[in-house]
Amino acid sequence: MRTILEGSLAVAEAVRLCRPNLVCAYPITPQTHIVEELSRMVADGRLDAGYVLAESEFGAASIVLGGSAVGGRSYTATSSQGLLLMVEVIFNIAGLRLPVVMTCANRAVSAPINIWNDQQDAVSIRDSGWIQLFVEDNQEAVDTHIQAFRIAEELMIPVMVCMDGYVLTHTWEPVDMPEQEEVDRFLPPYDPAYKLDPDDPFTMGEMVGPDAYMETRYHVHMDMMEARAVIRRVCEEYRGVFGRGGTGLIDAYGVDDAEVVLVSMGSLLGTMRAAVDELREEEGLNVGLVKVRCFRPFPKDAIHDAIKDFQTVGVIEKDISLGLEGTLCSEMRAAFCGEDSPEISSFIMGLGGRDITVEEIKQVARDLAQNPACRVEFRGLREDLLNGDEG
Repeated sequence: MRTILEGSLAVAEAVRLCRPNLVCAYPITPQTHIVEELSRMVADGRLDAGYVLAESEFGAASIVLGGSAVGGRSYTATSSQGLLLMVEVIFNIAGLRLPVVMTCANRAVSAPINIWNDQQDAVSIRDSGWIQLFVEDNQEAVDTHIQAFRIAEELMIPVMVCMDGYVLTHTWEPVDMPEQEEVDRFLPPYDPAYKLDPDDPFTMGEMVGPDAYMETRYHVHMDMMEARAVIRRVCEEYRGVFGRGGTGLIDAYGVDDAEVVLVSMGSLLGTMRAAVDELREEEGLNVGLVKVRCFRPFPKDAIHDAIKDFQTVGVIEKDISLGLEGTLCSEMRAAFCGEDSPEISSFIMGLGGRDITVEEIKQVARDLAQNPACRVEFRGLREDLLNGDEG
C-alpha cells in the first residue's frame, strides 16, 4: 500500500509486519519514534509481542539477547551513546550467534555532545560480528528491515540496519508498505536450530579457554564472509516478490564512462546523485557513483571490481578514524592488497549533522578531476572557528 510516513513510523510498520515476539529498547534521540510507535502498536493490539521498556541501552541489549536465546524473534533500536553503552552485549549477541535485528538511527557521538546525524556510532563497532546494512531512503529502510530478519535467522548472525538520524528517521516520504500476507510468505516463522529450553537443557555461552576460543572466532569470521552471498540472494528473492528491495551489497550509477568515481553510504547518496547529474549535464564532467549498502561483511570483491579500472576515486563519508582517515576509505584501499589500486582519496564531511550541499560534492569531483593524487581532507570546515574567532 502506497502511503506517506515518517521514516521512524515506516520502520515500526515494517518491524510489525515481521511479527517479532519481543521488542525492547531504551529511548534515545533520534531513535525514539520507532520504539514509541511499536509500544503503541502493542498497547492497541496491532502487534502481538512482548514490549519491555529497559532501564538503559545495556539493559535493552541484554533483554533481547535473552529473548533470542529462548527462541523469540527479537528486535531493538538505538543511537549514538546508546549503541556504545550496548557494546559489551553487542559482542555477546554476535558471539552467541543470536539473530537479533537492530535499527541504528545514526547519530554523532560525544564529546562534545551532539544529537545530529553522522555515522560514527555504527562504524565504531564494525568489528563486533554484526552484519551492517546502510540505507539511502525510507523505502529502502522498510525493505531492508524485512530482509534483515530473514538474513539474520538464516545465518544465525545479528543484523544492524543503519539509517541516518533525522535525515531519514524524521523525514516524511512516500513508501510502499507490503501487505502482511506478502511478508508472511517471504519471512517464515522463526524456528531456531537451538534455544534455551528447560525441557531440553544445554549450555550457551560457556567459558572457552585458549584451546578452543580461536576456533570459535574463526567460525564467526568465515560465516560472515559467506554472508555476502546470502545477502545478495535474499535481496534478489525480495525483489522477485515485491518488485524492489535494495541493491544487495553495492550499487553503481553512471560509472561506465566516468572520469571520477565518488563513493559513500546512507542518505547522502541522494544528494550525490543530484550532483553527478548536474556535473554531467552542465559541465560535461563524467562522474560516477558507487553506493555501499553492506558495510559488514565488507564487500571487498564487489568494491574491487567496481572501481579497479578507474584512476580517481573519492570517498565522502560522515565518520573518521581519528589519526588516520575515513573508515570506508581505509577498507576500500584494503581491497587492493598486493596490486596497484586507484588513487582513493578520503573526504570527511558532514560530521555532527553539518549540511553537505550539492555544490560541495561537485567541488570535490572537480578537484579530483584536476588533481587525482591520493589525499585525506576535511571539507566544509568553518575557518572562523579554526582560527579561534567564534564571533
